[in-house]
Amino acid sequence: MIEKKYPKSLINVEKELFINGRKKRYDIVVYNSDGTINILIECKAPKIPITQKTFDQIAQYNLTLKANLLMVTNGLDHYYCKMDYANERYRFLKEVPEYSS
Repeated sequence: MIEKKYPKSLINVEKELFINGRKKRYDIVVYNSDGTINILIECKAPKIPITQKTFDQIAQYNLTLKANLLMVTNGLDHYYCKMDYANERYRFLKEVPEYSS
């Protein structure tokens, strides 16, 4: 995220959250300066392929977190989505946008 100029102070790693009464842990969250969540990132090991199950996992976390953007990576393949809550869908992006305050 350094290339995109996101301040380190807005990045949080591996924090617990509760979904349907069950304890889960997200990998990385990047906050907006107002405290809302800008990016939710799910990281997998390079040997783990990115599948629909991976997207289902991050989508389940996002039901609680309500991030603007989602990112899924295994270090080799990276996928970025912008959420459209009004139309209940998401749009794939080529890359994560640069930070703007």
